[in-house]
Amino acid sequence: MDISTEAQLRARYKAPSERAVRKQLAALDPHARNFIAHSPFLVLGTAGADGSVDVSPKGDAPGFVAVVDDHTVLVPDRPGNNRLDGLRNVLENPHVGLIFFIPGVDETLRVNGRARVTTDAALLAPLAVQGKVPATGLVVEVEEVFLHCAKALIRSRLWDPATRIERASFPTLGRMLADQIGGMDADEADRYTQQAYRDTLY
Repeated sequence: MDISTEAQLRARYKAPSERAVRKQLAALDPHARNFIAHSPFLVLGTAGADGSVDVSPKGDAPGFVAVVDDHTVLVPDRPGNNRLDGLRNVLENPHVGLIFFIPGVDETLRVNGRARVTTDAALLAPLAVQGKVPATGLVVEVEEVFLHCAKALIRSRLWDPATRIERASFPTLGRMLADQIGGMDADEADRYTQQAYRDTLY
């Protein structure tokens, strides 16, 4: 049967431990700041006014997300596919969720809050890379912060080199797009992608 109430859902699970409840903070503490400073990758979750959702990867050198203060972080928007799915969602619905990863660390850091899109040069200029200032940034007002245990990453063996597949055994992006879209040459698409990776990361 499908579950339709919280009571039905809770009946399937144990109550969360006191530690799981108390670990949720309302601001960034030194450990959260340190985690963000070492993180080169996060996933950003957003939702539009109609409830449609988007999850987007964001990455750069460790510490690419600026901690403005204990209640604010700034995520630079590096060049991508220009769909702007997450940014458009934030314009309609400011609620966002972020999960930070550190390679080799199985625990993660979750940050939930309210976001706004900024073009403030004073905020964005320090986040320039190779002389290129981000077109926009996402200012996130922190509402909830907590460390997430390692079980999911342990089960997935995400950082274990032994679990990596041979890249040549998996279709290239160009091949997959050619099959999905049609009317596209896979080799040409791969050349375009590699040029974009080489020339337009920033």
